[in-house]
Amino acid sequence: MRYDERPIDDTPIHTADLPLTPVRDRNIVASAWIEAPAALKRLGKDLPDEPIAEYKRRLGPWLLWRAGPAADADARYFACHCEEIAEQFTFRLFPAGDGDGLGPSGVRHTRFREWKQDLNTHR
Repeated sequence: MRYDERPIDDTPIHTADLPLTPVRDRNIVASAWIEAPAALKRLGKDLPDEPIAEYKRRLGPWLLWRAGPAADADARYFACHCEEIAEQFTFRLFPAGDGDGLGPSGVRHTRFREWKQDLNTHR
């Protein structure tokens, strides 16, 4: 099922219960995550149509969320460490496919793939 056709799941969920792999049957929204930081709940507030952040997957110890469409539009990704939620990073994706985000290495990235690789190498 396409990500934008999946039903919203707002069932309360704890960090330990967030799935390890991508969720293909529903979209877990940030408001359902009991330990969700305020920054995640506001992730899409300045984007067109103010999209709500949805859980995507774990990348090692990182919890990955996205507010906005997957491609060809304004979106913002959010990653936080599952054991230290205050350790947070965001990546802004622009309609042209470029972006901007600081990774855990301290390096600023313009490509989403590079930002994710930075997360994967800093566990």
